[in-house]
Amino acid sequence: MRPEHAPLEDDWRHKLHEVIFEADTPAGKWFDIILLVMIVFSVIIVMLESVPGYQEDHGTMLVVLEWLFTAVFTVEYILRLLAVKRPSAYALSFFGIVDLLALLPTYLSIFVFGTQAFIVVRALRLLRVFRVLKLGNYLDESQIITKSLVASQRKISVFLFAVLMIVLIIGAIMYLIEGETNEGFSSIPLSVYWAIVTLTTVGFGDITPQTALGQFISAVVMIIGYAVIAVPTGIVSAEMVRQVDDGKGSQRGTQSCRFCGEETHHSEAKFCQSCGHGLNPVTQTEVPPI
Repeated sequence: MRPEHAPLEDDWRHKLHEVIFEADTPAGKWFDIILLVMIVFSVIIVMLESVPGYQEDHGTMLVVLEWLFTAVFTVEYILRLLAVKRPSAYALSFFGIVDLLALLPTYLSIFVFGTQAFIVVRALRLLRVFRVLKLGNYLDESQIITKSLVASQRKISVFLFAVLMIVLIIGAIMYLIEGETNEGFSSIPLSVYWAIVTLTTVGFGDITPQTALGQFISAVVMIIGYAVIAVPTGIVSAEMVRQVDDGKGSQRGTQSCRFCGEETHHSEAKFCQSCGHGLNPVTQTEVPPI
């Protein structure tokens, strides 16, 4: 175990990590702000490239700017890998995958035309604005939604299976009722498609029943559709309330672990909740993971 207040090894790597990953220092905050501005401009450039007028008048300039931003983001991605103790942990994290996906479309466009349009995935990198502006509570709220969806997946899976059975049965019934006289219900798959559209209250209107019995069943399916929408909403809402109750009193900070890349630490955390290593500042004691 390293003695308390002893300097960390690889001081250059630590300083690089502090600038690139941290938002509680002036250098780190400015780095993130400049990065966010560049991300916004790069997404705008990709959008302008899809407009015929801009493509004809400024196509060359837009391509040059797109490659310039890609080069900068490539260097940034490499520096992020160098700044952490475990590059694979960062590369496989959510932001690591997003950062990589933000680079690939431009390089793939050399071999496959049109893939540069997927550069808009860079907009996901703007999620860092919550950490830069110390809006960690917003990220906490997003985690509550995510955890609620995960906790509800079994109940929702059972519910979706029941809905699938309902639309299959309704589709078969409508095929029997309307199939002989209505071309829209000429097969069970088409009838099931109509049942899904009607049950979800979308109502495209491309297939409509003509018989009185078919219209009556349509009305019943429409009414059932409102209940179908309400059930998953209630399931997720109940889980969200439970997640909020479990997470009361927590406040997210801006510290990022340079060993495993974990960013969901409490504002007063001294050690990483995932690997146990000490967080910033440099003089802090490190505790190796158990």
